[in-house]
Amino acid sequence: MKQKDVRGQRFIALFLLGCLLFNYPLLAVFSRHTIIFGIPLLYVYLFSAWLGLIVLIVLIMEKPR
Repeated sequence: MKQKDVRGQRFIALFLLGCLLFNYPLLAVFSRHTIIFGIPLLYVYLFSAWLGLIVLIVLIMEKPR
């Protein structure tokens, strides 16, 4: 299989993961009145998931050596 085909499939999987992470069931789990280091738990989750998706995009975009 070509590297470009594998990369495309990984992006599709990453898109689906993003849809899952930012959809109702998981957002409802983290929507509590809990504070972590002075930041609400929902905000910590949102920015952590967002950062995780960005890191995964960078890893997929890196060319193999």
